[in-house]
Amino acid sequence: MSACNELMLPAEMQAKLGHERVFEQVMALEGEVFRDVPGRKTVRVIIDGRPYFIKQHFGVGWGEIFKNLLAFKLPIVSANTEKLAIERLGEIGIPTTPLAGFGSRGCNPASRQSFLMTRDLGDIVSLETLADEWAASPPAARFKRQLLVAVATLASTLHDSGLNHRDFYICHICLDKPALMHGEIRLYLIDLHRVGIRETIRPQDRMKDMAALYFSAMNAGLTTRDYLRFLRRYRQKPLKQIFQEESRFWQQVQQRAIRLYIKLHQVEPTPAQMGGKLTAAR
Repeated sequence: MSACNELMLPAEMQAKLGHERVFEQVMALEGEVFRDVPGRKTVRVIIDGRPYFIKQHFGVGWGEIFKNLLAFKLPIVSANTEKLAIERLGEIGIPTTPLAGFGSRGCNPASRQSFLMTRDLGDIVSLETLADEWAASPPAARFKRQLLVAVATLASTLHDSGLNHRDFYICHICLDKPALMHGEIRLYLIDLHRVGIRETIRPQDRMKDMAALYFSAMNAGLTTRDYLRFLRRYRQKPLKQIFQEESRFWQQVQQRAIRLYIKLHQVEPTPAQMGGKLTAAR
């Protein structure tokens, strides 16, 4: 197989697909469609009685590549970005969708085709769905505290390891419901196709991730104390030190989060939704 072509698929799965033209067969698999956008589709399929998600990349075209480059963004041209992200998250201990297979074909970045196959995580719920439920049925205080600490730990581990998600909204953090029934809070980070991986995260990338997370939690009914508890765990130092050393950074986070909220809801968030001014002296 050439340097531009790659196929990673368990032998037993290749056998189920018949060994012949496996890459083409995976790219043609159909199932329950979860996302269908130009150049990319995500489907849920059943193979040998087991559920999998397959992200099929059909080529982005030169127009999309140039559009990203002109905006100073690195274009995503294949499923390899997500494959590398899954592998890196495994190294740093953040649970995500288990990798089941990967394939790539073609050297031309505009027409390269690829797929990523992951195992279905089973009975999970996104934190966005959970937060929507809290409006009618507020959570127990102890559970909310534990969940906040778990999310802050995940975010801290991600960023301190040099990674930024680039779509770091609460809809992309999921809670394992069976584990919760046994008293364990187990979170999965999903939708990794834009993850940035470096030795050290850039301040701007950290800021954008935190603003996205902050914005997406504004309707979850969090209090100022909740936000500060999260912040203390995320930065792992006293609040007074955080606000002395990072005041400007958190101002930028809040300002960007407010802009995101206004863009989506056409109205400013209330002070209660924002937890007040997070950079105020405390």
